[in-house]
Amino acid sequence: MSRIGYKTVVIPEGVTIERKDDQVTVKGPKGELTEAFAPTVEMKVDGNEVNFEPTGKYDNKMRAMHGTQRANFANMVEGVTDGFAKTLKLVGVGYRTQLKGKTLTLNVGYSNPVEVPVPEDIEVKVPDNTTTEISGINKQHVGDFAAKVRAIRSPEPYKGKGIRYAEEHITLKEGKTGK
Repeated sequence: MSRIGYKTVVIPEGVTIERKDDQVTVKGPKGELTEAFAPTVEMKVDGNEVNFEPTGKYDNKMRAMHGTQRANFANMVEGVTDGFAKTLKLVGVGYRTQLKGKTLTLNVGYSNPVEVPVPEDIEVKVPDNTTTEISGINKQHVGDFAAKVRAIRSPEPYKGKGIRYAEEHITLKEGKTGK
């Protein structure tokens, strides 16, 4: 059984927290995030520490909400202080990427280039034509956009061609051997 909900979240300097009913707003040097939290878990602020305590009967649903809300809040604090980033690599002959304004253009083996609009809260950089760096303050939005781009041409298991995360390892299959 995980006890992540009972861990204390330490608030760094320069980060402020505001609560209005179920809405929690976290402001920091990189920006501001607002999220709705369920009333079943109580958030207690004590100086620069925040603890989450369940209210009511501690059943399976309450236990899940307890850990989830604590993790979401910790991600909000980390996002407004440091931010989140994912790096994608294009592997394949002729595979390349370009950034034109707020549109990411990918040439990944299809007859036409694939154009992906970049959301407002996401920042995309293309240091070279086979690398794409995606960053932002919201962990979920960064991960969702990176997964959307990766799904355009996910790595295939025989040659490893496709779009992959920089730290991802693809196990290659042997393939057919002729006699």
